[in-house]
Amino acid sequence: MHLWVRAEQRDNEQRVGLMPEGAAQLRAAGMQITVEDSATRIIPTDAYRAAGCDIAPEGSWPSAPIDAVIFGLKELPDDGTPLAHRHIMFGHAFKGQPNGRILLDRFKTGGGVLYDLEYLTEADGRRVAAFGYWAGYAGAAVSLMCLAAQQHGALQGPISAYANAQAMRDDLRAQLDDTPTSALIIGALGRVGTGAADLCREMGVGVTLWDMAETASGGPFPEIMDHELFFNCILARPGTPVFVGADTGTQPRALRVIGDIACDPDSEFSPVKVYGKATTWAAPALRVHDTPPLDVMAIDNLPSLMPLESAQDFAAQLLPHLLALPQIGYRVWGRAHATFNDHV
Repeated sequence: MHLWVRAEQRDNEQRVGLMPEGAAQLRAAGMQITVEDSATRIIPTDAYRAAGCDIAPEGSWPSAPIDAVIFGLKELPDDGTPLAHRHIMFGHAFKGQPNGRILLDRFKTGGGVLYDLEYLTEADGRRVAAFGYWAGYAGAAVSLMCLAAQQHGALQGPISAYANAQAMRDDLRAQLDDTPTSALIIGALGRVGTGAADLCREMGVGVTLWDMAETASGGPFPEIMDHELFFNCILARPGTPVFVGADTGTQPRALRVIGDIACDPDSEFSPVKVYGKATTWAAPALRVHDTPPLDVMAIDNLPSLMPLESAQDFAAQLLPHLLALPQIGYRVWGRAHATFNDHV
């Protein structure tokens, strides 16, 4: 088994799914590990070289041996070329996303396979590895930054990655004039909601925690309007109730910032109806109403704000399953392959 860890090619992406210590374990188990050089990866290339990995030029994975499994996190460049290799990554292709069909067609044309990290699951459907906690943590932090900008009469400006969580919290405290009094989190029992709640508590924000029991009625949910911050931490799917209607901005409300951490605005099932496009690191906040202001934060790669901690956590979760790659037709890998076949 040959695992080829490619360099990420998306802007603001420093994470990696395999730590040097994990690479050493895979090599000890008999696997060949190739790691592409990268000028932006949070872990230096020399650390992988010291672990005994082969080093390849950045972006050279298209010429990798055809039997190599290409491992990355975020999407590939959208150049339309056929994909002949087996790829492990977040493909965003199975829920009707606009570019998903194009990606699947590239695999179909090239004969390759997508093992989507979102669909690596145990038999009971539970994901084996996820960035959810850090998405919630960072999403809550950026939403608070958006509120801090409102306190200064502005719209939140560009953001960039932090060395660690403490540095982010210190920066956030320096930005806030007044600590918000209330935040409501939907999906509070999941990984994403837990991360958002932990950040809020560490910043002294009062938190109302909702999960399936509190939303079973299907709405409406006027309690959301009574909080300064609202965090959506559940994925859009058929039957998801609307939490924030299209007319929310014009209603009486304490609500000032919506953190749509799940960030699926392209889905017809999105429970947040006041916006229709993701926000970015360059423009984190989208103003959807002026008086009083209502901003939406909906960034789709939030864990990258803390690349070291989020990468270490994810890599530790995934490593046992990478060790099982020689049996790629079975268990979590077999289920992911079946999901790909169903959609392609």
